[in-house]
Amino acid sequence: MAKRKSVLRGDNPDRITSDSDRISEAVISREDNSDRIIINPDRIPFKLSLAGVQLVACTRGDCVISDFGVSQLRKESEAIYIRNKIRLRYCERVRVIPTVDGLLPIFSPLSLLYSLLRAQPKIKPKSNASLSLLYSPPRRTARPQSAEGSKEESRIALAMPCQQEFIMANNPNLNLLAAPVKSPVDKFQLLPAFLKVRGLVKQHIDSFNYFLNHGIKQIMHANSLHTVTDTIYLRYFNISVGDPYLPIENNKLTPQFCRLSDTTYSADISVDIEYTDGKGQLPTRKTGVKIGRLPIMLRSCNCVLNGKDETELSKLGECPLDPGGYFVVKGTEKVILIQEQLSKNRIIIDIDRKGRVAASVTCSTHKVKSKTTFYMDKGKIYLDLNQFKPIPIMVVMKAMGIESDQEVVQMVGRDPRYADLLLPSIQECSSERIYSQEQALDYMDANAKVAYGGSMNSEKRREGRAKSILTDVFLAHVPVKEGNFRPKCIYSAVMLRRMLDAVLNADTVDDKDYVGNKRLELSGQLVSLLFEDLFKTMNSQAVARMKNTMGQSNRSGALDFSRYIVTDIITLGLEKAISTGNWDLRRFNMHRKGVSQVLSRLSYIGALGHMTRISPQFEKTRKVSGPRALQPSQWGMLCPCDTPEGEACGLTKNLSLMTHVTTDEEEGPLISLCYSLGVEDLAHLSGEEIHAKDSYLVFFNGLILGKHTRPHTFANAMRRLRRSGKIGEFVSIFVHEKQNCVYVASDGGRVCRPLIIADKGISRVKEHHLKELQVGFRTFDDFLHDGLIEYLDVNEQNNALIALYEHEVGREDIDRSAITHIEIEPLTLLGVVAGLIPYPHHNQSPRNTYQCAMGKQAMGNIAYNQLCRADTLLYLLVYAQRPLLTTKTIELVGYDKLGAGQNATVAVMSYSGYDIEDAIVMNKSSLDRGFGRCIAMKKQTVVKDNYGGKVSDIILPPQRDKDGALVKKNMQILDADGIAAPGQIVRNNDMLVNKRSPVNLDKDGRFRDTSAFFKGVEGETTVIDRVILYKDNNEKMPIKFIIRHTRRPELGDKFSSRHGQKGVCGTIVQQEDFPFSEQGICPDLIMNPHGFPSRMTIGKMIELLGGKAGVSWGRFHYGSAFGEPSGNADKVEDISNALIGRGFSYNGKDFLYSGILGIPLQAYIFMGPIYYQKLKHMVLDKMHARAKGPRVLLTRQPTEGRSRDGGLRLGEMERDCLIAYGASMLIFERLMLSSDPYQVQVCEECGLLGYYNKKLKKSFCSMCKNGENMATMKLPYACKLLFQELQSMNVVPRLKLTDV
Repeated sequence: MAKRKSVLRGDNPDRITSDSDRISEAVISREDNSDRIIINPDRIPFKLSLAGVQLVACTRGDCVISDFGVSQLRKESEAIYIRNKIRLRYCERVRVIPTVDGLLPIFSPLSLLYSLLRAQPKIKPKSNASLSLLYSPPRRTARPQSAEGSKEESRIALAMPCQQEFIMANNPNLNLLAAPVKSPVDKFQLLPAFLKVRGLVKQHIDSFNYFLNHGIKQIMHANSLHTVTDTIYLRYFNISVGDPYLPIENNKLTPQFCRLSDTTYSADISVDIEYTDGKGQLPTRKTGVKIGRLPIMLRSCNCVLNGKDETELSKLGECPLDPGGYFVVKGTEKVILIQEQLSKNRIIIDIDRKGRVAASVTCSTHKVKSKTTFYMDKGKIYLDLNQFKPIPIMVVMKAMGIESDQEVVQMVGRDPRYADLLLPSIQECSSERIYSQEQALDYMDANAKVAYGGSMNSEKRREGRAKSILTDVFLAHVPVKEGNFRPKCIYSAVMLRRMLDAVLNADTVDDKDYVGNKRLELSGQLVSLLFEDLFKTMNSQAVARMKNTMGQSNRSGALDFSRYIVTDIITLGLEKAISTGNWDLRRFNMHRKGVSQVLSRLSYIGALGHMTRISPQFEKTRKVSGPRALQPSQWGMLCPCDTPEGEACGLTKNLSLMTHVTTDEEEGPLISLCYSLGVEDLAHLSGEEIHAKDSYLVFFNGLILGKHTRPHTFANAMRRLRRSGKIGEFVSIFVHEKQNCVYVASDGGRVCRPLIIADKGISRVKEHHLKELQVGFRTFDDFLHDGLIEYLDVNEQNNALIALYEHEVGREDIDRSAITHIEIEPLTLLGVVAGLIPYPHHNQSPRNTYQCAMGKQAMGNIAYNQLCRADTLLYLLVYAQRPLLTTKTIELVGYDKLGAGQNATVAVMSYSGYDIEDAIVMNKSSLDRGFGRCIAMKKQTVVKDNYGGKVSDIILPPQRDKDGALVKKNMQILDADGIAAPGQIVRNNDMLVNKRSPVNLDKDGRFRDTSAFFKGVEGETTVIDRVILYKDNNEKMPIKFIIRHTRRPELGDKFSSRHGQKGVCGTIVQQEDFPFSEQGICPDLIMNPHGFPSRMTIGKMIELLGGKAGVSWGRFHYGSAFGEPSGNADKVEDISNALIGRGFSYNGKDFLYSGILGIPLQAYIFMGPIYYQKLKHMVLDKMHARAKGPRVLLTRQPTEGRSRDGGLRLGEMERDCLIAYGASMLIFERLMLSSDPYQVQVCEECGLLGYYNKKLKKSFCSMCKNGENMATMKLPYACKLLFQELQSMNVVPRLKLTDV
């Protein structure tokens, strides 16, 4: 160690101190009497070149210069990789890797030079000196220097451009290293690397982790002290969330156990408290006091699944492909949807409902949430704030201390047009005779709507009311320090200027639907709001209880504050909100419904799509087109295809594949950094200087920091710091040229995505970076830290010019040097669900949208643990396959492991007439072999109740007669314990549990029969798959039956391809009658060719070709979106050539013979495999008819709905059709005879209903008191009921009868 130190820090750097350092002498040397350092590539031992990446190999005993000095390799399996870092102090050893054939690879020989520079500090290049390099990374010349970087480091120029060219020319191998990526195929490796750390469901988990680690502590600190009197208080010190465990047995809780036992997957919230009892004693301190239980998100940092590998997950009963990001509440999986909101603390210029130009700011701080609006009405500008009636804007400015009208005009801007527009407002202020701050405050006090801050009886309270509102509520996010309103004045002036610009030029009005003006609220933020509300409620109730106890005269003993903390408030509040989805927080004026939903488990992709769904802020019933339209700003951020049909179309959106939603970052350091980079503080500027020419205002999260005269220099400096990792990777810097503003944003909820940085159109990501990623040396975060990739949000994308492919940037219409970024992959434009579609760019747009909806309804495998789950309804495909024509997204999200469809051989031809209107003709033999066969698993729960006091339900064994035969036939599936046995075939009305319940709770021993029966389709064979018994917290014993029904396709079942081509099974034909090819291939399905022309789904045709070529060559073809240039989608020409190579026609058509006649068909038939999905809509679940059945007790009409065996209603429209047709007897039959006929006695005298006396066999009228003039007639019972109800309200309907 001492020797090494002498080498690193020695006075004589030329001296080699040991034999082990010979490699450094052999490889690196210095020229005499100069500062040039030469790396000799010829003297590197065992040099070899592999795929353009140079490796230096060393054997045991050799020495490698690393960032920690010269280290001798003692083992053959040891190697050191040195990361390329320009800042030498950030060099570090990354990992030890095993050898390859006894050789130890050391990437990037430049790292040797770095180490030498560090080891020999006396070698400093002079201003005109330079360094010759073996290899120079392409980006080092433009590497940003930090603000606090030393002068010495900034002087080290690693390569001069002319020398770099010379070196490249003399080292042909190095041309490969530094050359740009020839084909962007390799860039695809960045996608899986990104999805390991971000994207898909990770934002939910990151958001919840932020709440657990920071948010919950901030809420506790903000509400830490609660006082009852001066001497009695309660203070919180620390708060933490533990690991999930069972509160009763103290065992670790797993999500699978919670799903099966209908419990909540939650953990205790513990706090450390200090309180006094008011007796002057020292405060009592308690640690680990439990204040409630918090539902834990799966895969979050407190979850038992966090960091587990596949084997450990399978032991816990979990699927490794399950992404997490949801909660298990009362056994149900609940996902909190991403909520879309308008940006807080941002100026939005809009046209209000009355057509007036308005500038509004929705202010949000930890203490106050308010909305401030300026609007122009009849040329005059007013302030609209909840606490005031409309106040003229000049009065507001004077109330904040700007008494001079000239100063207001200067603050807004010197343009004479602004002064003209402000003149009516100035005149109105003058007409009200308001010239000073006091007069303005008095005017505002007089125009206040409601009392602010309690009762306003006294004049003193009345005087300060307007000032306190201006301080706390008006523009609440702009701070007022020591009564200085100047920042608020400047902010108001900027709002006025933006508003007047909108009056002068309508193009400057903001678009509320622009994605940059939106913020997405994730589950962590929503749970944080909920917890804050419940925490405050719990504390206020504890204080109220303490006050009540103190007021009692008969109390004895010391006061213990911890006894009054009710833990159920937080536990039940969180459970109720997440299970119902209702966020009712009066404290924050939030009343939202449907925030959480039951996680869709119809298919694996349906669950993934549910996680990335964005819930809109608008009501879905509004018929507006603006928010529904596809915004250009959604490019790459939100999926253009994945949106539902119907009323939510365009409002409910989904995230794209590589979108990340940011979380909040600390603001203090960033603000001080902005000032250090030349932002001038507004406190030192006059109104005239704010809008001076060439000066830009700098906004930070909606707050005006100051102004900068060189905005692009400032923005570039911030970006360099971001790329070098000195500030957060999600900080956004956006220069708005039209508004003369620079917007810096670090708030949460912004959507952003990663892009490759390009220097004058040349990508910074090179071949060797991707090789390092491939072998595991590099991660996605390394690309960020090294300044190769950066995250851009929607606003900053406006300052960038992004190319799709690097090899396309040489086009004449684009200046290559202007290109700043390159897309990682164009397929990331689409979301998870749309990524399943092969060749979506060859389809008509609505077809892709239809497939996004149907892909979520497709049956398949939902998880590896699907047979261990107890879901209410589960549809599983028996023989699910992965698609032959796949996409990169399918492999990224794991859909190939949990497929939801089968590759069917499809012949496109007309056949039999049963294929009209998208109907499909199916091959019976294919169905026999298992095509489209599925399993429906339904859950039925029976609860054995416990009524307390040792009174509970009892379950009896099946009763038998003397001969041992069962008393009731429907008991045949019961076991000896009275519960149906697994594996038994169960039919309609079979008994599942032979249960008896007590008649009353008096322990008299009388029981009534409350047995549970199976209700299913008559004639179908269903099997009891599993029976699950457990005890819940209330000592009840639920019994869950999982009932399995295997179904094969039948007429009317719905199928769909991946291109929105849905159709039902029209007929099932024997294979003998199906057409067949010369090779004997018989199609599984026949599809009508009329499905193609109007739908224009060319992607389906290419899928057929690709699938056919894939089968014949035994490989998977790719059809990723926009993937042909990058090689992620096979070209039609290549697929056709592959078909020709196997003896097929290039266009996919085959020569078929008729199965009926045995002669060749007159046309060549387009035939090949297409991936077909069986959808959940099956005839068996929908088919319904009845002749007689149950009726409603009140109206005596048939019940409604299939589940209640209801009748088929003839509605008003159907009635109108029959009237128009003139079928009066049919109407009579359907509306009365088939429904509720009833015979009534009507008195011909008074027209009221009578009754029939069965004993006297005579009709009587209650009103006339006799039985004369009574007539018998039929009418609907509902009509009779209506007459009686009207009579009860003193309305007397009378019937006038005539003879027919």
